[in-house]
This record gives sequence, structure tokens and C-alpha cells, in this order.
Amino acid sequence: MHTFLEPIDYVVIAAYLFILIAFGYYISFVKDKGNNENIFLASNTLGWTSIGLNMWGTNVGPSMLIASASVGFTSGIVAGNFAWYAFIFILLLAMVFSPRYLGAKVLTLPEFMGKRFGDSTRNILAWYTVITILISWLSLTLFAGGILVKQLLDMPMYLSVILMVVLSAFFAAAGGLKAIAYTNVFQMLLLIAVSLLLVVLGVNKAGGLSAIYTNTPGSYWNLLLPADDKNYPWIAILLGYPIMGVWFWCTDQSMVQSVLGAKNLKEGQLGANFIGWLKILDVPLFILPGIVCFVLFPQLKNPDEAYLTMVTQLFPIGLRGLIIVVLIAALISTIGSALNSLSTVFTMDIYVKKYQPNASQTTIKKTGRLVVLFGSLLSIFITLGIDSIKGLNLFDVFQSVLGFIAPPMSVVFLFGVLWNKTTTKAANFVLTFGTVISLGTGVLYLWVFPNGTYNWPHFLLLSFYIFVALSILAFIITVIDKNSQKDHQALLKIDPAAKPDFQVKFLWFLLTIVMIALYIFFNGH
Repeated sequence: MHTFLEPIDYVVIAAYLFILIAFGYYISFVKDKGNNENIFLASNTLGWTSIGLNMWGTNVGPSMLIASASVGFTSGIVAGNFAWYAFIFILLLAMVFSPRYLGAKVLTLPEFMGKRFGDSTRNILAWYTVITILISWLSLTLFAGGILVKQLLDMPMYLSVILMVVLSAFFAAAGGLKAIAYTNVFQMLLLIAVSLLLVVLGVNKAGGLSAIYTNTPGSYWNLLLPADDKNYPWIAILLGYPIMGVWFWCTDQSMVQSVLGAKNLKEGQLGANFIGWLKILDVPLFILPGIVCFVLFPQLKNPDEAYLTMVTQLFPIGLRGLIIVVLIAALISTIGSALNSLSTVFTMDIYVKKYQPNASQTTIKKTGRLVVLFGSLLSIFITLGIDSIKGLNLFDVFQSVLGFIAPPMSVVFLFGVLWNKTTTKAANFVLTFGTVISLGTGVLYLWVFPNGTYNWPHFLLLSFYIFVALSILAFIITVIDKNSQKDHQALLKIDPAAKPDFQVKFLWFLLTIVMIALYIFFNGH
């Protein structure tokens, strides 16, 4: 039992978890009970608020809370680029990708690429997606969450990981996306409230925003740092983040799944716009606590403890239990969405497509739940393997892993959607050979010849270089491929009736103006 937790804290934790499980059970088994419900895409019933909050809930995990406060403590708001620069690629999802995804009436993104390039590409992409979800979503998030729970509750790493994965698996297996999506609305509103309270208490104790600004280096308030900056040079962010942005926001099943479950295209586009506005909150809610911690506790030796230090030093009894349970909820949300995506891709794109095309809905559901169970067990072992790696900065590990996963997917989806002539051979070559090159470079960078010991380019620049090389290869292979590609204008052309209406255009225009203003304001300090 951790010394800073009182009995009332444990009552708050237990009460919240009970409410969460009861609500999930009600959504799954009492409301809308029926044998033919699509557990994967919530029967296309999601409105824009659920889509936006669900995407944000999938994106905001305990890893972000720890890592963002940590990077805020050491570098200021520069990591805000990973939240604010994203609006361009969320716009790309809303206007370029989602009309084609929803128009094709697909359950998964590999299914869409199967329609574009054929079954061979779909099979490769399905396995690629399964591996990606296991590593980048399940295992890395479980690792960060395990660290957090271990710090908070004094539990061994393996126990904290098992506890989190069991709770998450319950939501994914019992009710699919619907339970996760509905509970996300509740969890995200609570996360906003608790994080905001932490910021208000911290800023108040530090003497106000002007005192915080005075007591921090000017560079802490710049989004773009000099090209020779050791950690986050502007050129690396400008060139490298788009590769990650396209993959993360436009092609990753875990993120896009909420849009695929939209009632209609307009709800999907409004939901994407909503997540764009919510991402603005990432800086004040998750990075600012680290900056405040730098002012209040400059003697802190481990920046990864910045968020927890703020919680333990500023929150009264009872509220400490609340912040812990909100962090647990964020973890359940991220892991639950990832497990659901893993189940969807494996069941629909591998099991049904290749082995049991005539499977009944009952069999598909049963298979999906078995995949959740197996994926949960496998992710625990991978997480404990990651735990054995030492000496890596949490924020950089997360971003670099995503940076090395991104290039092949970004190339294939951009070429596949934007260039009708792109051939199956080009797509398959990039997805196989390109993945070996990209992930192989990542293994060398992170483990074999670690960046701290050897002199590497910035990981975002490496991601950009790999993307450019794979794009050139895709272009050359397409040009010299004698088997010309079947015309896909019907699949790739957006239906004129599906073009965004005034409300969608206006809200995106407004968001763009606000983002430009933020970039102007947070530079030159």
C-alpha cells in the first residue's frame, strides 16, 4: 500500500471501477441486445462527439501523461508539435481518406487496400497491422501504464500489467467498440476535469502564469527550436512528423476505426474536427504540468516522475484516488481500443477472408473474443520484454518507434489513394522490403547501436529519409511494371454528393486560423 494513499482514496478507486464495469455490462448485454450486432464498428451508430472523444481517448494514455509532463519539465512546449501539427493530417483524414473509406463500406483499412490492390496486399497489410497494434499500441502503452501503476500502488511490474490488461480485455471482448466508445465519453470528460484541476492548483501555487513564464527559459515557450538543437530541431519536426502524422491519423486502424463506425460521412468529418480541437488541450493539460513542476520542484532528478510528483504534492486526500482512477481509465481506453482493433483486423481480414468466408456472426464473435484473449496474453510477454530495456527516454522511445513503423504504411496509402496508376507490385514491395528496412533501422537505432552511444541523425529525419527512399522505389516499380493496374477511379473518386457541407468547411477553417495563431504566438520567446 502506497504511503500517500488514504482509505478514502481506495474507496474512490473501487467505486469508480464498479461504475465503469456496470456501465460496460449494461451497454453490452442489456441495451440493444441482439445476435446480429456488429461488435466491431458499433453498428455505424457513432455521432461526432463519441468519435472525437473516442479518438482522443485512444490517443491519450498514461504514457502521454507521464511522457508529456516529462518533456515539459526538460524542454517546455516543443513537444506540443506532436499534438498541434497533427491538425493538418486529421484534416487529411476528414477530407481525403474518410470519404473513400466510408464510400467503400469497409470494416477495416486492410479491406479497403484489398479492394484497391487485391488480396495479396490485403493479406500482407493485415499481418502488418496485427504486428503494429501488438507493438506500438498494446505493448508500449502497457509498458508505460505498468510503470505508472507500479509507482502509484507499489505493485510489481508483471502484476500491474496483468491487472490493466484484464480490465481492458473485458471491455473489448464483452461489448466491442460500443462499450469502449460510450465509456470513453465518461472517462474523457473526467480526464479533462481532473487534469485541469491539477493545472489550476499547480499554476496557483507557482504564483500565476506570469511567474511561471519569468522562472523558465525563453526557449520553453517556443514550438520551433533552432536547427542545431540537440533534441527537437525545427527541421526534424517539419519534415519528419508528417510521415508519422499520415500513418497515425489516416492509416492506423486503432485511430481510424471510430470514423469507420460513424453514422454517416458528415458525422465522421465533424468527429475528426472535434479531435482537432481536443488536441489543442494536450499542451495545457499534459505538457504544462511538467513546466509547472520545473518551477515548483527544480531539484527533481527523474523527469519521468514530474506528473506523479505534481499529483502527490498538490492533490488533497480523495482527489489522489480520483487522479489514479482517471489514469487507469485512460489506460483501459487505449488498451481496450487497441484490443478491439486487433480482434477486428485478425478476424475479418485473416480468419474470415482466408479461412472461413462463410462463418456465421456467432462464430465471428467467438473468434474475435479468442483473439482478444490471445492478444492480451502475448502483449503481456512483449511488455515484460520491453521492461528489460534500460536507459531510454520514454517520450523519445514512443515517438521513435512510431517514426520507424510509419514510412511503409504512409507511402502505400498515399500512393494507393492519390495515384491511380500505383501497382500491386509496388505496394507489396514497399510493405515487405520497406518494412524490413524501416523496422531494421529502428532496431539498430534503439538497441544494437543506440543513439546515445553512436552519432545518428534525428529519428524524425531518419523516418523522412526512409519515406523518400520508399516513395522513389514505389514510383520506379510502378513505372517499369508491365502489368498495368486495373482502373480504380470508382473506388478512389469521391462522390459529389459526399462533399463537405458549409458547417464542416467552416469549422475546419476556424480550426486552421486558431492553429496558425498558436504557432505565431508560441515562437520568438
